[in-house]
Amino acid sequence: MANLASTRVGPSLPQPSAVLQLLKPVTWFPPMWAFACGAVSSGLSLTDHWGLVLAGMALSGPLVCATSQAVNDWYDRHVDAINEPNRPIPSGRIPGRWGLYIAIIWTAVSLAVALALGPVVFWAACFGMAMAWGYSAPPFRFKGNGWWGNAAVGLCYEGLPWFTGAAVLLAAVPGWPIVILALLYSIGAHGIMTLNDFKAIEGDTRMGVRSLPVQLGVAGAARTACAVMALPQVVVILLLFNWGAPIHAAAVLALLVVELVMMRRFLADPVQRALWYSGFGVPLFVSGMMVSAFALRGLGA
Repeated sequence: MANLASTRVGPSLPQPSAVLQLLKPVTWFPPMWAFACGAVSSGLSLTDHWGLVLAGMALSGPLVCATSQAVNDWYDRHVDAINEPNRPIPSGRIPGRWGLYIAIIWTAVSLAVALALGPVVFWAACFGMAMAWGYSAPPFRFKGNGWWGNAAVGLCYEGLPWFTGAAVLLAAVPGWPIVILALLYSIGAHGIMTLNDFKAIEGDTRMGVRSLPVQLGVAGAARTACAVMALPQVVVILLLFNWGAPIHAAAVLALLVVELVMMRRFLADPVQRALWYSGFGVPLFVSGMMVSAFALRGLGA
């Protein structure tokens, strides 16, 4: 009996709790927030279109973002087996090739929901899915280089959901002010992504991952992250003043001033304070996103 017990195979189907862990709900907030910014910037009533708003937020977070997490864990399963063996795939709680199957199923469901929300949203979702797979899967594997990988994540976490949020309500391609602000905040998000790389410098160096701290050194990457976060916000402030929204521009400026003070402290010790800045500085950045969205709403952009 002992011999039989020792040779018993694991479960053939993934555990529901493991699937939820694979899809990482904690990562869904940024794209859902950006989608909300896009919906606000459309200028249309959110309460009159609450069904579209809920469907779009589900598309941005629990579907598209969750798909990217499943794809990433599948293609990182060998590395995770060494560094994080308790994750769902290397631990066996998601057995066999179910990690890949879940990624494919979630891709199909995401595109089906996007198609139901209109052609503009569908093509935006197709682009997002291409970036999600390209980020983790060979032959592209953008995540292997901090410049390309962080750009892909910034675009898909901030710019694309913002664009989609406006497109869902407008049922059309949003105007240039919306597109420009979405792109600017995507660039800023590149710097936010760099903050996550400071905790894994040693592992990235050993595994050949060319994150910005690996390429530029700790000090160089920290300065680059701060500049990439701050400069797009300066452009946003100037645009809002130019577009006739001085109060909103002043609010974004006030948030940026506080960020700059915090950035100075972060630059003094980037490795130890990257998590601190992520927790306290990044919320100011995303607050500026929503302020800018309300500025566009007031301008009828």
